[in-house]
Amino acid sequence: MGMSRAQKETEVSDLQDRFENDEMVVVTHYSGLTVKELSALRSDLRAEGARFKVTKNSLAQRAIKGTKFEQIADMFAGPTGMASSQDPVAAAKAAHNFAKKHDKLVILGGALGKKILDADEVKQLAMLPSLDGVRSMLVGLLVAAPTKLAGLMQAPARELVGVTAAYGAKEE
Repeated sequence: MGMSRAQKETEVSDLQDRFENDEMVVVTHYSGLTVKELSALRSDLRAEGARFKVTKNSLAQRAIKGTKFEQIADMFAGPTGMASSQDPVAAAKAAHNFAKKHDKLVILGGALGKKILDADEVKQLAMLPSLDGVRSMLVGLLVAAPTKLAGLMQAPARELVGVTAAYGAKEE
């Protein structure tokens, strides 16, 4: 039994919200994955702050119209699933990591904002650190400079004490 008109309208509305609020969309073919594997994929994506949705292509194509991802509407053909996230890297990273372990998940491409990505570009994006990772690296760089400066400022004083102690020991 198919979806009722109300269910379809709800589905299109939910997809439109996702397309409007998320920064990254990765379109995949999932044919041959078991329910257990799909559950594992969803779990992996949730851990990265992303979501996975299997949807009817016609509903996805209807929902994507008028959004920043409109250019990827033609990717929704065949048994497609969609990973999406607000983090620009999370969906690509989780989908790519899962696809490396499960050859039945095939990444077709995606979009980052208005930029259309092919499968190789999604893979390259997956290699980048997440937004939180970049923030922690930046904080590390900001903290490292004052720490090194403080060490350098203390070095002459340590050396002066060492030289004074050496002359004092020499004269005794």
